[in-house]
Amino acid sequence: MSEVFPLSDSYSISDEQLEFYRKNRCIKLSNVFSAAEITHYEEGITAEVNRLNHENRPLDERDTYGKAFLQITNLWKRNELIKSFVFSPRFARIAADLMEVDSVRLYHDQALYKEAGGGFTPWHADQYYWPLASEKTITAWIPLQETPLKMGALEFSAGSHKLTIGRDLAISDDSESVIRDALLAGGYKHIVEPFGLGDVSFHAGWTYHRASPNTTATTRKVMCVIYMDGEMRLGMPTNDHQQLDWDVWCPGAEVGELINTPLNPILFERL
Repeated sequence: MSEVFPLSDSYSISDEQLEFYRKNRCIKLSNVFSAAEITHYEEGITAEVNRLNHENRPLDERDTYGKAFLQITNLWKRNELIKSFVFSPRFARIAADLMEVDSVRLYHDQALYKEAGGGFTPWHADQYYWPLASEKTITAWIPLQETPLKMGALEFSAGSHKLTIGRDLAISDDSESVIRDALLAGGYKHIVEPFGLGDVSFHAGWTYHRASPNTTATTRKVMCVIYMDGEMRLGMPTNDHQQLDWDVWCPGAEVGELINTPLNPILFERL
């Protein structure tokens, strides 16, 4: 691993792509990074996930959430390789461009590894978990290999950020059924596509999404980076999950004040 891949060069967002994101609050972008870059970072991320994972129960002994993926968070604090990936100016600028903000902060990162035979990820919206005062949030979902549908590629409901039904539900069997029915009744378009090598998707905090089971013999390896507007303020928690997120991801921040803690650095700022 002697080569350096700083991920610092820009990726241009077209007017058409920006308009697509404005309308749907989700988008999949091609060739965001190269096969060499993927290989370089996948090795280090996977090694750290394997080291930190303590889930040893068979899949059939876990609940729906536990079957969906192995989740390891704030990997950027573990080593410099992963920090350079999470702090990538390339990803952060895309986030700023799509959110149409002047700067972005890190909320947190997380590896989501769906094991071979792993279960489905129920319909949900991420921002249910976040004590944030605005909707200026976005997640980069970064597969570390080609991800066909049968491996559990991320699926979106386009424009579903406008739907309020299900916003009070954590990831669960209930969220799967309630949100699925609401999306069907509302006539929302379901975007289901495989991810090629180098494809990265971005979705807003209130955009509903899910993933099918991994029916392959290979683990689906994904790294997520969650960004927020650089001017984001802490909101009053509305559930226990948001209180936990405040304590873990924004320690020391105050309700109504700018979230400016050591765990939430600015990753991109327009000059």
